[in-house]
Amino acid sequence: MSALTVDHSASGHEWDDVVRIWEETDAPEGCKVEIIEGIVTVSPGPANHHNSITDMVQRQLYTAIPDDWGIYQTLSVAIPSRMGMFIPDLVVAPRAALDEPGHAIPAAAAELAVEITSKSNANHDRVEKLHGYATGGVPFYLLLDSWHTGRPTATLYGEPRNSLYRVLDTVKYGEGIHLPAPFDVTLDTSAFPVG
Repeated sequence: MSALTVDHSASGHEWDDVVRIWEETDAPEGCKVEIIEGIVTVSPGPANHHNSITDMVQRQLYTAIPDDWGIYQTLSVAIPSRMGMFIPDLVVAPRAALDEPGHAIPAAAAELAVEITSKSNANHDRVEKLHGYATGGVPFYLLLDSWHTGRPTATLYGEPRNSLYRVLDTVKYGEGIHLPAPFDVTLDTSAFPVG
C-alpha cells in the first residue's frame, strides 16, 4: 500500500484538496484508492479468498434486501468530517442514493458497510474505518476479520453514536451471525476461507 499526503496549511479547503488528489490518482487497474484520515492510499486488489468471502456474503444479503436496494463492491462512501473516502468490500444502499452525480455517496445513505480484512491493512478496517463509518452514521458495520489473532471472527457493529459503535455480536468463522432488521438474516460463515 502506498500513501500520498496533502499540505493543508494554506488552503483552508482540506477536504476539497484531498478529494481532488483522490480523483486524479492514476492507480493500476484493480487497485483500491481510498482516503483514510486525510491520506490518499492505494491498495492492491484483494486476494482470491477475500473475493470468495465477498461473493458468499453478497449472495446471502440478496435474499434479505428490498428490491430497490443494491449491493455494491466499488462504491465510495464519503465521510468528510473524518477526512475519509472509503470503498467497502460491500456496501448496501438504496439505489436512489446513487442518483446524485459524482463518485461517492454520503455515508449516511448506506445501510450496511462490510469490510474483510487483509493482512497488510487490517488495522484500517479495525480502527479508522470502524470510527469513520460510525461518524458517518452507517447503521451497521460488519467486520470479517480473517486475520484476527487466534481464529477468524465476524463482528457486527451497530447503534452508531459519537463516532462509536456498539458491538452487537461477535462469532468465530463457522458460526452464524445475525443481522437484525431491516435485514433479518443470519449469515453463514462456515464456508469462509481463512488466510
